Order: sequence, then C-alpha cells, then structure tokens
Amino acid sequence: MDPEQILKGRMAESLVSELLREAGNQVYSFGYESTLQNLTQVEKVFNRDCEIGEKIRDIPDLLVVNKNGEPFFIEVKFRWHQKWHKDDPKMLNRLSHFWRPIIIFVNCRRKPYFLITKPPYRDKSGELKGLPLESADYLNISKDILGKYIFLVEKYLTPTLNNH
Repeated sequence: MDPEQILKGRMAESLVSELLREAGNQVYSFGYESTLQNLTQVEKVFNRDCEIGEKIRDIPDLLVVNKNGEPFFIEVKFRWHQKWHKDDPKMLNRLSHFWRPIIIFVNCRRKPYFLITKPPYRDKSGELKGLPLESADYLNISKDILGKYIFLVEKYLTPTLNNH
C-alpha cells in the first residue's frame, strides 16, 4: 500500500477518534493494526483470503460507547474527495457481512469533510449514502467541536491535494 495513503488514513482515524472523545464518547482503538499487531507480522502464515482471514482484516478501527452507554463499531476511511472509491461497494459488502460498523469517511476536498453512513449503507435506489457527521445525534457532536476538527482538516490535509 502507498505510504502516503497509509499516513492519511492514520491521520483521519486520529482526527475522528479525538473528535468522538472530545464529544464525550468513550473511544477504544479496536482495528486490525491496533489489537492484532502480532498477526501483521505473521500474516503470511495464514490465508488472508479465507473467511477468517477476511474477518480479521476487516475488524473496525474503533469501538465507541456513547454517553447513553450504547456501543458502536466504527470504521474510518480517508478519501481525497467526496466521491465513492471504486472499491467501496465491495468493501462495504465485506464489512456489512462481518461487522456492520458505522463508517466515517474523511475527505479534504470540500465540506462536509466528515460523512457518516451505517448499514445498509445504501439508499432506497441502491446508491451509497453518506450524511454529514453532525447528523448522527447519538454521537453527541456539537458544531463547536466539529469546527475544531474542520480547521485541522483544512490545516493538515487540504494542503496535500496538489497531486490529487
């Protein structure tokens, strides 16, 4: 995988994690890289394309517990723009099959920079759907808190758009 894409993905995950934490949610790193670091070293030992391998690879990034004690799996994805990536439908099908997480897409091209979707991930016409993050009232994100993170996207991610 492209090192720049890995870096942007980790930045997006950190932004979302801190945003959710600042909004009063309990946030736990839960993803493949966080909880199963040893498997990343021995992943060649097992078949990543079998069902268990795919399930492990698709562990959501975060476990979030909101102020009401409701738990959510959350997957964070960085995108250069708000358009869906060509592989997103396949990725969403896998995630839906194994984990059914909420997905937060972070883009740096135009507002809203944070889009959220949850299963079934598509609208009635079959199109992939994404709503502004602040519409997810169960995550308690105020406009003031969101504004801080919009500023960070514009400061650190938007300037990297030169090549994209």
